[in-house]
Amino acid sequence: MSVDALLARLDGVRRTGPDCWLGRCPSHEDGRPSLSIRELGDGRVLLHCFAGCAVADVLDAIGLDFDALYPSRAIDHHRPRERRPFPVADVVRALAGEGLIAAIIARQCVDGYPLDPDVHHRLVIAADRLLAGVDAAGLDREGERIRRELVKKCRGAAMDCNAEAATHG
Repeated sequence: MSVDALLARLDGVRRTGPDCWLGRCPSHEDGRPSLSIRELGDGRVLLHCFAGCAVADVLDAIGLDFDALYPSRAIDHHRPRERRPFPVADVVRALAGEGLIAAIIARQCVDGYPLDPDVHHRLVIAADRLLAGVDAAGLDREGERIRRELVKKCRGAAMDCNAEAATHG
């Protein structure tokens, strides 16, 4: 049930703030409003009678039960499970391919071959994809520290390799 349908069953309702109202409690003789009504962001409704009436008594007086305080859809307080669109084996194969590309380019660099801009760009892409895979798997603090160092070294090594290749070639 919506909060509006609940409010329609109460007398003397006035808004006191965003998603908050005050009205006369239907379960006792209420000379002035003592029932606080609040709608939460997920659709749940909170009731509180400052005169001390139980929520069950308030709901009974207007012909409702506790279900009226909850949205019709289920409330999921947990983060929805992440959908894994790719089979694990495919992800491992893709990361292995990126690792192979990085290894081949690194070997060329060690052997003194200059890195042209396209090869350098492909090395950066491979490194970014490998690190994204590591990030997706999740790391502890030590793993995060190592990853940050590798990112710095990877960026620096590609530049050093170009500079060294330029002096040899």
